[in-house]
Amino acid sequence: MQKTVVTINSNGRQSASFVRVASACGWQVRAQMRDLNGLVAEELSQLPNVTIYVGRLEDRKFIDDLFKSAQYAFINTTHWGDEVAVGRSLADAAKKAGIQHYIYSSMPDHSVFDQNWRPLPMWSPKFTVEQYVRQIGLPATFVYCGIYHNNFTGLDFPLFRMEHQPDGSFVWKAPFHPDQKLPWLDSEHDVGPAIYQLFKEGARKWNGRRIPLAFSVLTPKEVCRAFSHGLKRPVQYKRSPIVITVPTPVGYREHLSALEETLAEKAAPYFGPDLEQDCPGMALELWEGNRGMEEYAQEVFPLEEAANGLTWMEEGEILSHFNGVVGLSEQLSQARL
Repeated sequence: MQKTVVTINSNGRQSASFVRVASACGWQVRAQMRDLNGLVAEELSQLPNVTIYVGRLEDRKFIDDLFKSAQYAFINTTHWGDEVAVGRSLADAAKKAGIQHYIYSSMPDHSVFDQNWRPLPMWSPKFTVEQYVRQIGLPATFVYCGIYHNNFTGLDFPLFRMEHQPDGSFVWKAPFHPDQKLPWLDSEHDVGPAIYQLFKEGARKWNGRRIPLAFSVLTPKEVCRAFSHGLKRPVQYKRSPIVITVPTPVGYREHLSALEETLAEKAAPYFGPDLEQDCPGMALELWEGNRGMEEYAQEVFPLEEAANGLTWMEEGEILSHFNGVVGLSEQLSQARL
């Protein structure tokens, strides 16, 4: 029987990664989008085995049609609109359609683990939806995605800006302790294969399980070291409060504030304490061909920067001491990280 899988917000990084893999493997994909704007939407609409469903997730009839006669679903809700209401409606429609394996991209509500930990506003609704999916008895698996490599940018955005310096080096400023362990993944490269493997192994194995989807656990210093090797330039980490200098939605400002307090100041585990021991081992069991931070920095980061209109990669600026007598690897290890 030909496999049919439903995805939503399909031009987002997680869903698009899975759509590409499922399409290549011959699955029929029903990919929901709110509109067809953008390069990713254009790309996915041209893939074989992919049918684009343009519509709003608040429309009950639309989502009933989306799930009808499908067997599988990979669902990543977003904070646009009422995420909890949409998440519940999607779960109800999947239950009604008899979905055999429902994979939901969830995140923790840290206040559940410790009353002194603030919940992160863009994560806790997902945890609420997860509880509802469990309550209605859907055969479901819950993936918790680590920090995207793709978050790093040379643009003036808060938290993950890689700031290009006049001497050709970079500085990453963030509120995390330099030695705090954080989970990472390359969302575009690695979400799709991991989700596909979960579907292959099936709900019988993974029903009710939480999967910390991160393929490495690196401190900020180690991230900068990987970027240094990948870019062949010094990359320095500086612990600093989150600074917002561009127009930012109120909801995201609140999220960053809670993140700074809960994850950085109080050093709460990113996924919560119950998943920490499974990271990155569980993800690596699903997909060993992941793209690491150094590889991302070398092969992808400059391309994304160029797509954003930045030109530092064309200037050839590297600190002069990198060309000294000491070998490059030794110089990198001595760089201010």
